[in-house]
Amino acid sequence: MAMIDLRTEIKEFLSSRRARIAPERAGLPAYGGNRRVKGLRRGEVALLAGVSVDYYVRLERGSLAGASDGVLDALASALQLDEAERDHLFHLARQSRVPGGPRRRPPAATVRPALRRVLDAITDAPAWICNSRYDVLAVNHLARALYSPVLAGSRRPANTARFVYLEPEAAEKFFVDYDRIVCDLAAKLRMEAGRNPHDEELSALVGELSAGSELFRRQWASGDVRLHRSGHKRLHHPVVGRLDLDVESMELPAEPGLLLNVYTAPAGTATADGLALLASWAADQERPTTEAHPFGRQEPRS
Repeated sequence: MAMIDLRTEIKEFLSSRRARIAPERAGLPAYGGNRRVKGLRRGEVALLAGVSVDYYVRLERGSLAGASDGVLDALASALQLDEAERDHLFHLARQSRVPGGPRRRPPAATVRPALRRVLDAITDAPAWICNSRYDVLAVNHLARALYSPVLAGSRRPANTARFVYLEPEAAEKFFVDYDRIVCDLAAKLRMEAGRNPHDEELSALVGELSAGSELFRRQWASGDVRLHRSGHKRLHHPVVGRLDLDVESMELPAEPGLLLNVYTAPAGTATADGLALLASWAADQERPTTEAHPFGRQEPRS
């Protein structure tokens, strides 16, 4: 894939959101027992959004360039879009309004030394930096130990999405909530595709995952989108066992497209004890060397 096709993305997104809403859910009468379409008809969406049927048909065919913010708001309400879906609709419209689409700077492929020092200063919690393609760009010592299954391959940078979809047996053992992870990752990648359809590396990643994973193809076809948010993650680490972690995912304003992820657990819990054990195990694994670490961090000299 050279780039994400905006018209196709718009068509698939709007039609998939329309298909999930029954007339009763939208407050409309459902006349007759045999409806030929799943969910709302185009005319019903047009009625709810306060636009003509012909105009909505043009929108759903991928022509968002002329849609005002007011029309987009009305469409978002008619289709009962959540926050992520509304943002995605506005991203698609924004890209459509400029020939070739507004260009965002591609997410960084490296991490500045100052940010690496920030990671190293976080000593009691796993912390790592990724970009919006889920390339793992830098880790502290605890994150290196925690994500050892993800980082085990020789390909650099390691990529969480490749691990989840292209190494499903290993990923299913590592992520306790694997079924949720596969839904969320595809949805977050699709959100980024709407925000930055000209990112060739993202398009290449989507193409690679589509070619190699039926599971990814199914999730991508759903049209779902998700925001990067804080939450919880349950992992089964091969050394210390089950870990139930709180996750804070923070955007870095000085580095658009990069996220700082920090995993913690309340004091006195089994997971907090597991992280302490993981830290001890990680210290045993590290040996002084003058060689550069694969992620660019210099190890202590002997």
